[in-house]
Amino acid sequence: MDKLARGVVYFEDEVFPAERKAYAALASGQAPHSLVVTCSDSRIELTRMTQTIPGELFVCRNAGNIIPPFGPHSGGVSATVEYAVSVLGVQNVIVCGHSDCGAMKGLLDPERTASLPAVSAWLQNAERARAVVTATGPHASEAAELRLLTEQNVIAQLDNLRTHASVAAKLATGQLRLHGWMFDIGRGQMSAYDAQANAFLPFRSVYAEHLEEVRQ
Repeated sequence: MDKLARGVVYFEDEVFPAERKAYAALASGQAPHSLVVTCSDSRIELTRMTQTIPGELFVCRNAGNIIPPFGPHSGGVSATVEYAVSVLGVQNVIVCGHSDCGAMKGLLDPERTASLPAVSAWLQNAERARAVVTATGPHASEAAELRLLTEQNVIAQLDNLRTHASVAAKLATGQLRLHGWMFDIGRGQMSAYDAQANAFLPFRSVYAEHLEEVRQ
């Protein structure tokens, strides 16, 4: 707690005064351009990776970056998606998985979460990804199996997103785009899902057009 307390005081005394105008503009409302659904893992910090500032990203974090399909018992994730898309009008929804994901390890080996009923129930929303990995085995290594599962989970959650009425409506009118990302913690590299190739490719190749616009 010492570190956190000192951090808050430093923010109030040093950071906020230098950014007072930006926070004054944010005080009356927000207009983020993207919703990011990522894992609760403490090593994943999308604002740092994307070099964005407060007000740009609407972030939803949970174990395994999971988005349950729309249904009669919608929870917090569904409410967050609906609000971001229908009220805030985000232009992008990004689902970001990552290497060494504890949730995905638990999905591969249910014994890991046998004593965690809430976690076990939550991971059922990613069962489709495990089924794909099981059907395509055996795999070169445990690391390769975990990587494939994590990627398949991102794809599964993108499909779950499409079951949400708010998302389907915006996709139909071209007002929304869905993105699947995968972050390798040890290498500090992001890959992105290419729907045409049905594979995760180097981030720079998938977003080459956008990067070219920046250079110009």
